Amino acid sequence: MSGRDEPRPAPAVPLRAERSAAASRHMLPPSRRRWSPSAGQIARRRFAVQVAKWLLPIAGVGLLAAIAVWPELDRMEDRARVSFRRVIQAAPEAVRLVSPRYQGLDEESRPFTVTATVATQTENPDIVDLDRPRADVLLTDGSWVLLESEQGRFDKGRHLLDLWGEVTLWQDGGNMLVTAAAQVQLQEGSASGDQPVAAQGPFGTLVSEGFRLTERGQVVVFTGRARAMLEGGQ
Repeated sequence: MSGRDEPRPAPAVPLRAERSAAASRHMLPPSRRRWSPSAGQIARRRFAVQVAKWLLPIAGVGLLAAIAVWPELDRMEDRARVSFRRVIQAAPEAVRLVSPRYQGLDEESRPFTVTATVATQTENPDIVDLDRPRADVLLTDGSWVLLESEQGRFDKGRHLLDLWGEVTLWQDGGNMLVTAAAQVQLQEGSASGDQPVAAQGPFGTLVSEGFRLTERGQVVVFTGRARAMLEGGQ
């Protein structure tokens, strides 16, 4: 042994401690801090959970009720549609006749005829509305009187014919009378009107405020103010 002191070896470091120190040197700091909810946010979440506990069962019950009731609603809707169709079908359109002809006899068994382009039945079974009506009245001596207009209404029970819209009366002798409206009693063989009248014939021309026809056209009385222009000095 020499008199010099020999160097002592360094104390050994544990292997595990060396590895931990090396790992700590290579670790990165955390990228973000951990988020923690506030007291208000926690209270709101608790309230939402409580509300959901009540609403979800109620919504489920409502859905089940809708599934159970829906077929019944469909049946009620079908019945309503059937009822509506029945109501519509129960009110048919008014009966319309094309080229109708009504014939009758007056008090002295003389025939008269009423024709039209179209006849429409009204709510009263005895009354019809006429398009382009025409009435022919035959006289005892074989002559005739013809009345026609644009529109009319015929009461079959009373033998009453109302005419309006350029009413024209023709007589077998060549006389013609034009007015806006007239009423004809076919069974009595009379007619009358209170609208302005224009008449012409072999006698000349005449205008008045109305007229009265009696004895199945044999006598015509012009009412109101009348003005005539006679021909042939008559």
